[in-house]
Formats: sequence, structure tokens, C-alpha cells
Amino acid sequence: MSTFSQDPRFQGIKPFESKVWLSSPTMHGDEQHWVDEAIQTNWVSTIGANINEVEKQIAARIGVKYVVALSCGTAALHLATKLAGEKLYGQARVNEGTLQGHRVFCSDMTFGATINPVAYEDGDAVFIDTEPDTWNMSPEALEKAFELYPEVRLIVVAHLYGTPGKMEEIRRIADAHGALIVEDAAESLGAKYKLNGEWVETGTLGDYNCISFNGNKVITGSAGGMFLTDSEEDARKIRKWSTQSREAAPWYQHEEIGYNYRMSNIIAGVIRGQLPYMDEHIAQKKAIYERYKAGLADLPVKMNPFDAEKSQPNFWLSCMIIDEDAMCGQIRDNLKATYTHTPGKSCPTEILEAIAAFNAEGRPIWKPMHMQPIYRDHDFITINGKMHPGCFDVGADIFRRGLCLPSDNKMTPEQQDKIIDIIHRCFR
Repeated sequence: MSTFSQDPRFQGIKPFESKVWLSSPTMHGDEQHWVDEAIQTNWVSTIGANINEVEKQIAARIGVKYVVALSCGTAALHLATKLAGEKLYGQARVNEGTLQGHRVFCSDMTFGATINPVAYEDGDAVFIDTEPDTWNMSPEALEKAFELYPEVRLIVVAHLYGTPGKMEEIRRIADAHGALIVEDAAESLGAKYKLNGEWVETGTLGDYNCISFNGNKVITGSAGGMFLTDSEEDARKIRKWSTQSREAAPWYQHEEIGYNYRMSNIIAGVIRGQLPYMDEHIAQKKAIYERYKAGLADLPVKMNPFDAEKSQPNFWLSCMIIDEDAMCGQIRDNLKATYTHTPGKSCPTEILEAIAAFNAEGRPIWKPMHMQPIYRDHDFITINGKMHPGCFDVGADIFRRGLCLPSDNKMTPEQQDKIIDIIHRCFR
């Protein structure tokens, strides 16, 4: 705090009295009613009216026939990935994953929860570079990947920060190669995409689809996730696996590996209370994005992009990227970052430190998976094929120049105006 408080560029600015968060839960009171009902009726475990109701409501909202409520989005992604592997390669041995010995094409710029289930199932993730139009998986790079590895039959796609990727092109490529798609819609609940001329919600665009109710999402259960499908058989399989794969026998009979992945009726109660406010939350997030876009228009920056003709994001997080010629010197290692201020320029590290100094929370852009120490030996495919010296890395460039801005839907316009002012002063 002292560095920025003594910097003449920030003279007159006082810290926020209460922290302005990146994206925190927004409660309305209805949640307490359904949680209390679960407790009062003693339905506090992994069955109950709240679970049944949120499965029903999400199915109707998203436009799928079947929903399975699970403990978290990661659980949904794991079981979706496992199911895809089993459909493609058959049931695995007890001590092996369903993807053992098989490559999987994966979004590169995403949170690790998207990708880790491939490792859980012993698969080999191959990371596909990002495209600049939506910051999602590049269809062109995906085509290159199939040229290199035509045997691949599974694609894992995430929609970054609530913005749908180029799913029409990705679906066309997948179909041409007989590949299945696991769709990670954890960040994009409520977002829409125009597929074959019709608006559909994310969570319907893959063969196996997943959403999340983590504490920072557009609506939350504090935890929780869901598997979405039009296949009754797939829904039954996921439900069975998520309850330790118990067979229909009077004793505990197990013929497959199982997991304790079901959602609690208490968490479902929080989600049940949140669901009526989803559109309101999305509208608030959109207003924040548009206020940033207008307030930062005179700076050498751009907001995270989307295709307005083919997508309606949920605007979960508002992000910005600094023009190359407006970047000051910035160095990052695996754990720390530093910078050298240059008048008229700035960088993500400076802006994030300045925001934090005045009691607001921002974040760096997701560090691409191919840059993560645990995955650095995995293949990474760009529009020019395998990464090689001189090849442009779109995801790494966005990570270097981009940042996530405070996007909490409880943030007031006055608070946001102060954040916009702080960002302006970083460029002085």
C-alpha cells in the first residue's frame, strides 16, 4: 500500500473501505429457506427435493433432457471424460484409466480443472492454441492437430470467462474426424451461442456437457456441478458412478470403479434459491463489462472479445489486454512478477498491484496449460503445427498482456469508476 500511497500519480485516492472482489457470491435470502427446509425435514444428504428440483430447473433452462447433480464441476468433468473414454475405447481395467495410451486434444487457456480429468483417466493431453477472436480453442490449430494425430477421438473444450468458443467450426472438425467433445461450460452458465442459425445455451454444445456452481460463478451453491445430456443411458451411468457404482442388489455389489461425487441436498438448496436470479446476475455482469469498455476507451487497451453475431456471453469476468506498444517492462517467473514503470505505459503486474493496494481484487489471465510446469512436456499445437522457435503463441501473448478486472456484481458504479481511475493513473 505504501508504494502507491506515496506515488504522486495516485494522490487523493483512498482505499475502498470494504474489499471489492473479483467475483464473490451474491445471496438473496431465498437460499436460506431451502437450506432450512432440508435441515428441518432431515434431508441433508445426497437425495432430497432440492436436488430433484434444481436438476429439473437446469434441464428446462439449458435445454437438455437429463441432468445429474454432482459435488462440483470438476467431478462432472471427470465423469464426463471417463464416460467419453469408455465409449471410445471400452471399459478400463480396475487399475487403469479409460484413456490410457490415448491422446486428447484440450483447450490450452483454461483452469486446470478442465484438463486434469484427462490425467485422472491416464490420457495424454495435447494442448491446442487459443484464437484471438474469443480467447478460446482455435479451430485452425485444431485442424493442424488432427493432421499430426489423426487417430485422436476426443476433444475437451472450455468457454473462457463466459464467452462461447467457435463451436460450429469445432463441431464440424470433430464430426469430420469421428471425435467426441467434452464441453466445459463451468464459466459460461447462461451464455448462448448461435449454432446452425439457432440460439442454444452453452452446456448443450458437446457430446458430454458440464457446468459449475463454485462460489465465484454467476450463480453458486458454494460448491456443486452438473452433468448435462440428452442420453438417458449416459445420465444413468453418471448417476451410478457418482454413487460408488452400487449395483441393484440388496447388498453392496460393485462391478465398476465408483466415486462419491453426488451433490448434497443442502448445496442444492442454495442453488435452488439462486436460480431465479440468474438472468439478473448476468445483466449486472454485462453492465460491468460495458462500463469498463466505455471508461477505458481512451487507453491503449481492449476488453476480452466475443463474436456478437454468434454469441451472447454471460460476462462472468471482465478482462482487458494492453496494446503491445503500451506495455512497460514486465518479468515473471513461476511464482513472482516484477515490472519497471514507463510513463505512458503499464502492464498487468502494475495494474493488479495498484488495484490491490486500494483494496480491490483482480487476477492474471489463466496461465496457459502448456506453460504449466506439470504439463510442459506435453505437445502444444498452434496454427503452424507443433510449437517451434519463431512460432507465435497466442495464449502466451494474452497471458502476458491481459488481466481480469474486479467483476463482482455487487460492485457499485462509483466503486468501478474509482477502479477505472486507478487504471488510468497507471498509464501516467
